[in-house]
Amino acid sequence: MVDAAPVHRTTWWIGVLFAIGSTCFLVGPLPGFVELVGSEVDGIVFFVGSIFFTSAATLQFVDGGLFLPRRLDWWSNVVQLAGTLFFNASTFHALQTGLDANQYNRLVWTPDWRGSICFLVSGALAYAVAGRRWTRAWWIAAVNLAGCVAFGISAVASYIVPSTGSALDLAGANAFTSLGALGFLIGAVLLLPESPASDDVGSVAAREPAGT
Repeated sequence: MVDAAPVHRTTWWIGVLFAIGSTCFLVGPLPGFVELVGSEVDGIVFFVGSIFFTSAATLQFVDGGLFLPRRLDWWSNVVQLAGTLFFNASTFHALQTGLDANQYNRLVWTPDWRGSICFLVSGALAYAVAGRRWTRAWWIAAVNLAGCVAFGISAVASYIVPSTGSALDLAGANAFTSLGALGFLIGAVLLLPESPASDDVGSVAAREPAGT
């Protein structure tokens, strides 16, 4: 008989890591937080959040099986992991100062947009295999997909217009980043009470991208 305890512990850690990363992206865009800590520290918060996303996605990918048949949930995990790596790059380069509009779009916005696309694809795949509606697995997939959509909108709004040097819609970019992170945070929290004995274990609930 397979010991269910390690499965439970792994799922719990995935939820915790995604929750920490989501919290960073939730508070990072808030104007009051930026004013409190300054733009430099705020940028570090985003970068740290992206590292937690990648840690959780890596653990989820490994836990899901490196060489299992290439099912939709496997592809969801792979694409999600790729997306987190793009966010690692975008948040890291955002720490640099003195970037002009073209440099910013190339180093920050482009990987941010690619990461958002990966999250959208991953979230859609996860939702497709979520199973019965109104179960915990379905809710995790639904709120994650909503978060992915919000991140996609944020990416579009954060494009720096070269002629003005300003974001297309900075307020919108910040608002939808926080909304997307809130969706990811809810999905992560829903993973935490997951029990190995529940009827959702062994289904997508224990494998869903809690950060996508």
